[in-house]
Amino acid sequence: MICFAKIPLVLPGSIATELASYPSNWQAHFNTLHYQGEWTVLPLRTPAGKDSIVPDLMGEQTYASTTHMQHFPSVDLLIRSLDCPVQSVRFLNLKAGAEIRPHRDRELAFEMGEARLHFPIVTNPDVAFYVEDIRLNMQPGECWYINANLTHQVSNKGNTDRVHLVIDCLVNDWLRALFDQAHKHTKEEAVDKEQQQQIIAALRLQNTPAATQLADQLERELRMR
Repeated sequence: MICFAKIPLVLPGSIATELASYPSNWQAHFNTLHYQGEWTVLPLRTPAGKDSIVPDLMGEQTYASTTHMQHFPSVDLLIRSLDCPVQSVRFLNLKAGAEIRPHRDRELAFEMGEARLHFPIVTNPDVAFYVEDIRLNMQPGECWYINANLTHQVSNKGNTDRVHLVIDCLVNDWLRALFDQAHKHTKEEAVDKEQQQQIIAALRLQNTPAATQLADQLERELRMR
């Protein structure tokens, strides 16, 4: 399992300039239980292109650019360079003194078919971003993958805001090849043995060649752990 990774993508420096010159149209993040202080969102690509900070489709069919995107041609260029399906795109601003509490975004992980990429735009040395118990040194211009299915938290103890461009992508062969080149921190994924045995038993009951073959494979993996 990939916990986090530094991805070999280069962020256009002009994004910071475009952001600094754009009027304030930020909205408060909706998940108020997970943070204290100010955590705001500027949505650039959303379900149906609505000016909404909710990143999930929620009944809509496709993602599209919002009216804000026209002011960020460098972001649009970056998105077009990603040869994988792009979903939500947004700026997230953790204001000075704010804190995002430990939480998980369940099933949002590379192994589950979706990758959340963080591009630091503005930061300071007193920003502490943790994935589980490891602090990440995320610098402007870099690209980082965060396994959001793991517990993570952020605090901004500095005197300036921390702004990340956050892009959610669907995993395909191109993204897998990119991740093969990344500097990754991994760990063995914990297995629920009782649940695994129940899956094996259910496969045995199907009594088909494919189900039996899969059950045999799962049993071998379980014995090796």
